[in-house]
Amino acid sequence: MKFFETSKFHTLKKSTYISLRWIGIIGQLISVYIVYFFFNFDFNFILSNLIIFIGILSNFYLIFIYNKTQLSDRSALIFLMIDIFQLSSLIYLTGGIVNPFVIFLLIPSVFASSNLGIRTNLFLVITTILMIIFLTFYSEDLPAPLNNHFHVDPYYYYSIPISFIIALIFLNYFAIVFGSESRKRKEALSKMEEIMAQEHEMLSLGGQAAAAAHSLGTPLSTIKIISQELKDQLKDRFELTSDIELLSSQVERCNQILKRLSLNPIEEDDFIDEDLNFKKYIIQIVNSFQETSNKSFVLNFDQDSSPRKIPKSVEIIYGLRNFIGNANKFAKEKIFITLKSNNDFTEIIIEDDGEGYPNEILSKIGEPYLRSLKNKDKNQSGLGLGIFIGKNLLEKNFASLICQNSKTRTGAEVNIRWKNQDLKKI
Repeated sequence: MKFFETSKFHTLKKSTYISLRWIGIIGQLISVYIVYFFFNFDFNFILSNLIIFIGILSNFYLIFIYNKTQLSDRSALIFLMIDIFQLSSLIYLTGGIVNPFVIFLLIPSVFASSNLGIRTNLFLVITTILMIIFLTFYSEDLPAPLNNHFHVDPYYYYSIPISFIIALIFLNYFAIVFGSESRKRKEALSKMEEIMAQEHEMLSLGGQAAAAAHSLGTPLSTIKIISQELKDQLKDRFELTSDIELLSSQVERCNQILKRLSLNPIEEDDFIDEDLNFKKYIIQIVNSFQETSNKSFVLNFDQDSSPRKIPKSVEIIYGLRNFIGNANKFAKEKIFITLKSNNDFTEIIIEDDGEGYPNEILSKIGEPYLRSLKNKDKNQSGLGLGIFIGKNLLEKNFASLICQNSKTRTGAEVNIRWKNQDLKKI
């Protein structure tokens, strides 16, 4: 097992990091020069400038030599360690733990905690704590004449590093938690983009298959007719009859293959390339599930049933399929789909007679990578990606969603609602 995580989601954007380092370096230069020339404080001015120069060199390295646009876990760790040691050296020369600028030691590890891996963060936190402890016991005096008047009680003195360590752990913990949630969402969104790309590719291939079947149908029919005429004309040529029969059978086989190939793509093509109302959308989706499902779908449409046609939208189709597919997966026997419509709203309610959402994740429905601890059947469990993707796709198309356990049935309920005026924007 590698010590450092190398996930593509554990990275730092180089340009942002370089900008932040320039801000820190300029701040260090301003502080050192004001303290030395304006306040006339006495400290090791030349060594302080050399330490700052190390930070400048490392930044130039990032700009001109390090060609990648993202810093990996390992690279980020190296440069953040340089930041910690560089700042610690400056603080060592100017009073140690009683220097008020020691608080900036917390920044590198807190900055990294929401972007890098847990092992890298742990290493940075431990290093920062060790630097704080070192500066508590070993450092130069505060710049003169401050060191002549600065005297504190030991209780107060040692409370400074303790408070910094507690703050460091506290801030890193929350940054890691929020960063983890952000990465999960980023991974889920990446998965959604991948699935949508596959969906568009399949639709494109389906259309091409349908076009190929349509185009090849005529020449194959012509070949079949000619082969039949040749068979009649050459029926006395026994050495050719078997070849002609083989040709005819292979033409028939090609026809059957094209029929099977074009059957689903033609249905899919009509489904996608035609502007339909929600009633027909639902019927088409349900029909696609009924071919492989042994469960029954109970459809309930208003008389009006939203006759307004909706422009073709892969996002809406895929979103509805996800929720109807979930209901089909978790239902025991029946799936109930209700379509309601009036002058203001169009509403689709999807219910099933399964066990419903587990109570411990009910408040988090819609977040990716959820798993119930009580679900014993791994085949019936999921990571919540289907709901996350479906919810995002439908909300992108102006829908509002409520996922809850049904009040009238035993299973889950998904309520999808559009304002009619928003449907005109799709």
